[in-house]
Amino acid sequence: SCFREFVTADGSSGFKAEPGRYHLYVSYACPWASRSIIFRKLKGLEDVISMTVVDPVRDDRGWRFFPDEPDPVNGFEFLLEAYKLTKPDFSARVTVPLLWDKQQNRAVNNESSEVIRMLNSEWDEWGNADIDLYPEDRRKEIDELNERIYNEINNGVYRAGFATSQNVYEKAFQRVFFALDWLEGKLADSRFLTGPTITEADWRLFVTLVRFDAAYVGHFKLNRQRIADFPNLSGYLRDLYQQPAIADTVKIDHIKRHYYMTHPQINPNQIVPMGPELDFTSPPGREHLGT
Repeated sequence: SCFREFVTADGSSGFKAEPGRYHLYVSYACPWASRSIIFRKLKGLEDVISMTVVDPVRDDRGWRFFPDEPDPVNGFEFLLEAYKLTKPDFSARVTVPLLWDKQQNRAVNNESSEVIRMLNSEWDEWGNADIDLYPEDRRKEIDELNERIYNEINNGVYRAGFATSQNVYEKAFQRVFFALDWLEGKLADSRFLTGPTITEADWRLFVTLVRFDAAYVGHFKLNRQRIADFPNLSGYLRDLYQQPAIADTVKIDHIKRHYYMTHPQINPNQIVPMGPELDFTSPPGREHLGT
């Protein structure tokens, strides 16, 4: 994450929150970018912050724009061009999401955890100020959950998937499922991670869970169980998926094509599996745990 500037409501950071000024570059395939898509949707900022979705199939040149959906800001072909316009000597990995300032024509921030915090509060003058996904009275608990979930699940699936030795893979595999077992127990008597209402921690977990059965079980060899095999986790996943407008942020086709076609060291023939069948729409059965 090389761009770490902040947009603020009062503009004290040098980047003032304004409608129409900022643009998000995202991928439906990437879990980190999906966080920002979800927050933009939940906060009702679609007409305030414009957005471009990149091609889910990435090669050694990085994220690229669809030929029939070019970059509307500068006409870029690859997202790397946006990085280099802001930082000419940039040579690291290009990531999404990227928050772009159309007024100054430069990148602002590409750290997803910071982008979603900005989306949560800094544009409340134009978005839905009634939704606060990082409430002050639960911040300590949310931060603690985020740290464990990031290390053991969000990032843990990649440790297993990209392992190059049996020992490393097995340790990562065990760590992921130890954490999933912990969450299965935690969600037995709590509708969401911190109680009866959804917070940032839930959406940060959701983006990994919704990809798990479609990509991580097969592609990353995390096959002890599917999320569908955990009664509480699967109900929790459906509960989140069925929240208003969330289904629109999940594109399983993008997810599968990205993972199975972008990692030749794991899947050299780039064959995308036809399955599995996924059920995100049956009743969650969790309403009794609180509303």
